[in-house]
Amino acid sequence: MKRDLTSGSVLGNLLAMSVPTMFGMLGQTLYDVIDMIWIGRVSGEAVAGVALFSSIFWLVEILNEVIGASSVAMITQSYGSGDAARTGRIVEQTVVFKALVAIVAALALDLFLEPLVRFFSDDPEVLRSALEYGRVRVYFLPVFFATYSCFTALRCTGDPASQMWIMLGASVLNTALDPVLMFETVPGLGWRGFGLGVFGAGLATVISICLAFAVGFGLLASGRTKVKLTIKGLFRLDPAIDRKLLTIGLPSGGEMLARQAAGLVTTKFVAAYGTAAIAALGIGNRLGGLVFMPLFGLMSGGGTIVGQNLGAENVERAEKTAKAASLFGGLLITALMGLAIAFPRPVMAIFVDSAETIEAGVSMIRLMGSSFIVVSFAIALGCSFSGAGYNLPFLVSSIAGRWGAQIPFLALSVYALPRIGIVLGIAGVWASFLVSDAVEAVILFSYYRRGDWKRVRVWGGDDARA
Repeated sequence: MKRDLTSGSVLGNLLAMSVPTMFGMLGQTLYDVIDMIWIGRVSGEAVAGVALFSSIFWLVEILNEVIGASSVAMITQSYGSGDAARTGRIVEQTVVFKALVAIVAALALDLFLEPLVRFFSDDPEVLRSALEYGRVRVYFLPVFFATYSCFTALRCTGDPASQMWIMLGASVLNTALDPVLMFETVPGLGWRGFGLGVFGAGLATVISICLAFAVGFGLLASGRTKVKLTIKGLFRLDPAIDRKLLTIGLPSGGEMLARQAAGLVTTKFVAAYGTAAIAALGIGNRLGGLVFMPLFGLMSGGGTIVGQNLGAENVERAEKTAKAASLFGGLLITALMGLAIAFPRPVMAIFVDSAETIEAGVSMIRLMGSSFIVVSFAIALGCSFSGAGYNLPFLVSSIAGRWGAQIPFLALSVYALPRIGIVLGIAGVWASFLVSDAVEAVILFSYYRRGDWKRVRVWGGDDARA
């Protein structure tokens, strides 16, 4: 049943759009979380290697973010204005343009992956694990990018349920394939496996995402959705649309670049404390991705509603949606992270058996968990920016938080304070996340209150053709 996001209950629309998106994104995040749980049964070095690859992999994800952020605003505002034909063309261009960009990104990442991993660790087991897990995922990067585009199209045209079921189904498949492909004997079942180790975990994820793409693309091409892709549309580029796909999301891509570059610098600081600390950081990043899925679901669902209402010139409903997403999302993250902070050791034990890594992760969960709570309200409020296509606040907050606050704090805690007898150790690294997220939250709230996002349109008039 088609839901009109420009009328009816604000909270009802938000939940109807966000809950399926939450579960869908949860399924997507479970790819990495489940991989990490099984890889933790291999060795701490294997966990560290996969964690390093994940940090590096986000560098190419920036390209996906740029085009994806652009497409969200373009699809929702176009669809909200009632132009179904134009919406279909935007979706077609998003899928094919992302895939082409991903081919270039994959070639570059394959060339520089080994030198980048060696920059962070000289442990041969860590290097081997990073390359075995990473290269198989790099080779299928175009499929990953195109799959995300299919999910975006379904969600932004008001069909988050289809996205949810596809992503959850792929996650179940990944869960089943991981132990079968990784181990010579499947744990708990005694079945004979393939014994591919860390490579098997990466291969399981690739197989699952390829199936998800086949189903998602097939659904969009079948005519049973609110937009229909045409084969002809996938074999021609539209310069006007493609230019917008690259430009609207540039601030969002810059935000991710600033964040991930700071993340690499932070990883270098963490590496000074040993392999166990790197593994703990990797687990913390995966845990954060898992916990934040409800929040990102609210942000995505809310962004769809905001975009459609701005396209329909219903600014008041867009504002009410953003406020509801912020309150609901912030309280939810507070409850989830409160549990993790109260029981950090059992949480760490889910991912790894190493006592050294678990010990390093206790303070990590308590400090990083607190930072998640601080920033959660502001992140959900950001659905107002993504729906409008006004991505500058994300860029400014990320640069200020990561480079203006976190990196200087790291340098202070690691190099300056020990000289005067104050030794924070690895806790100083974890505390830097709390400092950074507090700064980001303040800036995002400030931009929201200014209200510039209410006046931004990426669709309409002459601008629609640009």
